[in-house]
Amino acid sequence: MIERVVLVDENDNELGVMEKMEAHQKGLLHRAFSVFVFNQKGEMLLQQRAMRKYHSGGLWTNACCSHPRKGESALDAAHRRLKEEMGFETPLTKAFNFTYKADFINGLTEHEFDHVFVGYYDGKIEPNFEEVESYAYRSLDRLDHGIKEYPEFFTEWFLIAYPKLKEWLDKNKRDV
Repeated sequence: MIERVVLVDENDNELGVMEKMEAHQKGLLHRAFSVFVFNQKGEMLLQQRAMRKYHSGGLWTNACCSHPRKGESALDAAHRRLKEEMGFETPLTKAFNFTYKADFINGLTEHEFDHVFVGYYDGKIEPNFEEVESYAYRSLDRLDHGIKEYPEFFTEWFLIAYPKLKEWLDKNKRDV
């Protein structure tokens, strides 16, 4: 199956669809989502991307991220991919959106309008090892330290989204 992304403008208005790799080669703005999951201890679920991913392989990031299909809401896509990548389902809450652009050494560019969702889960994780190299829960304090000392171990979008997520949690008085 050829994967396509939904091209959007800076306000997330749909402009059309394009084959995923072509959109990344051209650096065109497209719709995406990121899912952050916490357990009852307030630790964040991190995913290490599979080494064979088309970019950012082996880097640590949030629980799940991907692109909605044409006609699929970002929330429905987030639920679908969380199940496909990490092997579980949990209720998700929309937190915020952000846009970013990052160039990679392989010549690809991520230029995404990213919908961010938050969920809570303490059950069994069954990762799809085609997508996920490893996973771990980490406290926010430990994560803060890791990002400060080793930012190169994390994906570009995670480094942008994580401080925004902490601000959203604080503003909404969310305990993790």
